[in-house]
Amino acid sequence: MTLQYEVWLCIHKGEVVISQNNLPGVNVNTGETVYITNGARFKPSFPVDTEYIPICYPAFRPDLCIREDVDEEGEAISSNLKKLHGQEEEKEVKDEEPPEVLYHMCPKVEWEAAKSTGDAYFPKTFFDDEFLTHATGVPSRLISTANHYYQDSVGDWICLQFTRAALKKAGIFVRDEHATAVGDKETDSELMGKWVCPHIIGGIPLHVVEKEHRMIREGVKYVSIENVC
Repeated sequence: MTLQYEVWLCIHKGEVVISQNNLPGVNVNTGETVYITNGARFKPSFPVDTEYIPICYPAFRPDLCIREDVDEEGEAISSNLKKLHGQEEEKEVKDEEPPEVLYHMCPKVEWEAAKSTGDAYFPKTFFDDEFLTHATGVPSRLISTANHYYQDSVGDWICLQFTRAALKKAGIFVRDEHATAVGDKETDSELMGKWVCPHIIGGIPLHVVEKEHRMIREGVKYVSIENVC
């Protein structure tokens, strides 16, 4: 196959062998990560039952992955990928331009804890969400999101404001995708189905945050973001 994007393959369990032309295969084992450049032509093989997490930039699409299937199993995989990433869904994502200014909400106590140590902030669901931090370019959507996911949360919440460019300077990329689950809570497809959701591949370094806004609640309900919406 030939990729038209960069990918990091993080091997959670098992082993993958990366072969290129007549070169010796590269074995990548449990706990290891291999980086594959944009435009690379290679063949992955799996000697044992393997679980891995692919981190793609830009986000994976079947038309950016040129497969060279030679059997029915490969053709079935290719067909299934196209169904999972149908042209209709792809068009919905592209209806919105990738936002430059981004917003992320979090419990104030967790943000203050990160500031007290000087470490980057990571949401509690970071690992469950496959190593990403959820964000949006439309701050009003945080109100809907908060009421869907976090009405049972006790304590103050804040909204962090920063830019895509600042993240990139820190070596952190953003994938623009459909909404995905947060931890063990599924999305509201009726509400969020057509949203473009910037997914930050990493945490949020303290120095990129330009502003902090208080999220206003009435009882358990979130109603606004101070000085924003």
